[in-house]
Amino acid sequence: MRGKPEKMAENKQKNVKTPGSYDEDSIKSLDWVEHIRLRPGMYIGKLGNGSAPDDGIYVLFKEIVDNSIDEFVMGAGKQIDISLDEDGTLSVRDYGRGIPLGKVIDCVSKINTGGKYEGDAFKKSVGLNGVGSKAVNALSERFRVQSFRDGKTKAAEFARGKLVKDEKETPTKEPNGTLMRFLPDSALFPRFKWVAEFLVERILYYTYLNAGLTLQFNGEKYTSKNGLRDLLERHTDETIRYPIVHLKDTDLEIALTHDNSYGERYFSFVNGQYTTEGGTHLAAFKEGVVRACKDFYKKDVDSSDVRASIVGAVAIRMHEPVFESQTKTKLGSTNYNESGDSLRSWIVEFVRKNLELHLHKNPETAKALLDKIQQSERERKDMAGIRKLANERAKKANLHNRKLRDCNVHYDDKHKRRGESTIFITEGDSASGSITKARDVATQAVFSLKGKPLNCYGMTKKVVYENEEFNLLQHALNIEEGLDDLRYNNIVVATDADVDGAHIRLLLLTFFLQFFPELVEKGHVHILQTPLFRVRNKKETIYCYDDGEKQAALNKLGKNAEITRFKGLGEISPDEFAAFIGKDIRLETVLLQRDSKGEAKTDKILEYYMGKNTPARRDFIIENLKVEEDVVEEVPAEFAAEKAELAEAG
Repeated sequence: MRGKPEKMAENKQKNVKTPGSYDEDSIKSLDWVEHIRLRPGMYIGKLGNGSAPDDGIYVLFKEIVDNSIDEFVMGAGKQIDISLDEDGTLSVRDYGRGIPLGKVIDCVSKINTGGKYEGDAFKKSVGLNGVGSKAVNALSERFRVQSFRDGKTKAAEFARGKLVKDEKETPTKEPNGTLMRFLPDSALFPRFKWVAEFLVERILYYTYLNAGLTLQFNGEKYTSKNGLRDLLERHTDETIRYPIVHLKDTDLEIALTHDNSYGERYFSFVNGQYTTEGGTHLAAFKEGVVRACKDFYKKDVDSSDVRASIVGAVAIRMHEPVFESQTKTKLGSTNYNESGDSLRSWIVEFVRKNLELHLHKNPETAKALLDKIQQSERERKDMAGIRKLANERAKKANLHNRKLRDCNVHYDDKHKRRGESTIFITEGDSASGSITKARDVATQAVFSLKGKPLNCYGMTKKVVYENEEFNLLQHALNIEEGLDDLRYNNIVVATDADVDGAHIRLLLLTFFLQFFPELVEKGHVHILQTPLFRVRNKKETIYCYDDGEKQAALNKLGKNAEITRFKGLGEISPDEFAAFIGKDIRLETVLLQRDSKGEAKTDKILEYYMGKNTPARRDFIIENLKVEEDVVEEVPAEFAAEKAELAEAG
């Protein structure tokens, strides 16, 4: 028997790789398209199918619109036209200067190529890395760029980042600007679907941050006259305690008020980018508000009492912002200009000085704010005892918490998969058991309810501490002190597809909307979609989520296929469940219904559905009542013997 050295020498002579070998051939160089498609998470955060507001297709949309916004900021073009075709193709046409015709192809296909590296051209831009439009190009099944500039036009088309058509320059009567059209690649975004509400939400943010800009989406125009004041008016209602405070400077704008909701709600922006996770600027804004109140009222008010029930917004423009990732959701900069001035000091001092001055000029607002702070102080002290006992119970329960099967990666970690962190809230042992066995232990946790949760509509936050399940859920999510340390990015309500399941969903949504509305506002709360039918023959099994998919499956597999109707999560085996909560998971993000002005009247919605019975609600139920006949399981003769054997085996 030959020894290992002789065998390795023989392999080397034959050019055979040994396991773990590392040489020149091991080093690979990917071109820009291959790298983006291989590691899309580095560029757009996550893929997804469009059911969540942070899914990748909306980042693609943002990257294209950001370029058009930068043109507007530089004084070129006051309108952006956006359209969505039936096949999912999105078009963005601006009326800026247009890409220089000789660089049309380079700007969308050569990495680190752009016009934003020199400070004179784009001093306070979002897209500083020369990556955005290239990522969209690489991740799109079809991508077209066309520039109109000084009476001439130039266009090019790509397929998954590869140039397929280079059109020559031709004369045009079109006004200057750029048109980009793209269709996300279904191979990377399977079964993707644009949610119009998510697009409109992003469009509205652009209008709030760019007074004088009009964005047109499928023919409807959106614009804002009052910036962040308009934003807060859209996200509050008549329960605000005092008129919205709106303060502006050259590169800094803030707005704030207090209402009667629980928790804190913030909207923060940098150079037009919605920083959903906040960062340096948001922390400074919070500090500035507290400092202003302490100085004005000449008393050491508790910061938690000042911030309780606050609804605030802060937007800044700064040189070369440093974000914590390419998706730009959290600001990490400490300086705001090229001179190295402190970002924190700049914002804190502006907020402190100008808010204090506003309170001096508006004594009614000052009194209303003080009343709210004192009310929050009384409520905090009243709850101190029960809160302490509840937290002690929760800590003990966490040691042996049967309700929570935790995962390893959390949203408040630095882990690269933090965005995937998910908690499923289920009802009953059978449902939670199936999900627990099928889940990805790294990123998916399960919280089990023992029955229908309490209808907490109209109750005070004391109920969160008095009710054991609510208290344990609050601790599992780690949201007692706000969303800064939220442990799961996705909070998924997983209940049966029947009347009881729908009731449990409503009760849980009431809990979140009543006490933690920011979870819903920021798109963290979802409903798990599970298949209603399984259609199969001996060769193939297809899971269907509605009658349309069931009919399509029958057309494919034949009329003799077996149809199984799932009525509860417990009826779905762990092996089957793994397919429904993996990469192809279908989630329906909870969206607040808005009125004709785009305002979400949360209090009215909760009162209507979860308040005392009213004739209006009774009439609504009667008018919309549907009686659905049970679907009898149809078993073809070819499966009868198999089914009999299974029944006999128990």
